[in-house]
Amino acid sequence: MDKKIIPDLGELVEKYTEALYAWAAHKVSDPETARDLVQDTFLAAAEKLDSFKAESSPKTWLFSILNYKIIDIYRKKVHTRVNTDDETYSRFFDTYGKWQTGHLPGQWDDEGPDNNLLDDEAFQKVLQECLDALPDNWNSCIKLKYLTGKKGREICQELDITPTNYWQILHRAKLELRECIDSNWFNN
Repeated sequence: MDKKIIPDLGELVEKYTEALYAWAAHKVSDPETARDLVQDTFLAAAEKLDSFKAESSPKTWLFSILNYKIIDIYRKKVHTRVNTDDETYSRFFDTYGKWQTGHLPGQWDDEGPDNNLLDDEAFQKVLQECLDALPDNWNSCIKLKYLTGKKGREICQELDITPTNYWQILHRAKLELRECIDSNWFNN
């Protein structure tokens, strides 16, 4: 009778984390989500380690788990309806996440070597006014992420918010900034 060999989880983590992360990051285009997916993959593998049948290599098995996790994320996105009770979202999107008429972002014409908006004092004033119009925690998230270059995890700790709340705030703040800049700079 063949003795079943159970892979060592620590060795799997050490050997396959980078490859799994690279694949997840490629598929979801978000480093935080990719890291979460890899962690969830190893958690699922730890729970099922005793049932690993060695019919495939451990690498194939882990990638299979990861691919199911990635599919679940996209499935949730497709089936998730936007909460239209949220004023920011209902102003920009319908209940299925499609842009509302009149709120589809326009093309910003800032091409060309002589048109660097961040060097334009008038644009900087409009940008600052738009930032100041945001709620305080939204303003803080934007400034910490884009002006100081802090990572999401650091911002969450500094502002004492969850990663989910952080991404929602960041998304809403960018929508508001986009509309404010559209109205006060590009459509002025």
